[in-house]
Amino acid sequence: MPPPRLILASASPRRQQLLREAGYAFDSVKAQTVGRQHADAVVLGADTVVAFGEKVLGKPRDADDARRMLTLLAGTTHIVITGVAVVHHAASLYTCSRVLSAVRMRDLSPQEIDRYVATGAWQGKAGGYGIQDNDPFVTRMAGCHSNIVGLPVPETKRLLERAGVVPNSPGASP
Repeated sequence: MPPPRLILASASPRRQQLLREAGYAFDSVKAQTVGRQHADAVVLGADTVVAFGEKVLGKPRDADDARRMLTLLAGTTHIVITGVAVVHHAASLYTCSRVLSAVRMRDLSPQEIDRYVATGAWQGKAGGYGIQDNDPFVTRMAGCHSNIVGLPVPETKRLLERAGVVPNSPGASP
């Protein structure tokens, strides 16, 4: 019996890249419609937030919101949390997990924040920055690097394996 089709319920280019680099073949579809329309497929969904104290930061709404987030995070250690869910309705499989990583960001001047925000690189990134950017301001990290990018690949592989989905070959693109 062939493995079930894998659907990534995310339009995130970073999640798509991480899955491709891990060797998975998949289709990418928006999360709202996936479960009901593709009951025979394995659906992977994920979301990432940044936590600093009692504040939870998602993706910035606009440049001012990105500036506010970067100002808050500059010079701190904060936690990046990604929740991952794998659903296969036809097999009655519903599983989820979360991965936490710690990130230390160097101090940033208002001018550095303005320059970064002007690049637009903050768009679509929890906390308003990406560790994979040219200058992500990160001086130290603990935990899973791919989690900080947006998809904890080792944990995702474990959940997908439980659903019968394995990579085609390491590093292969579909």
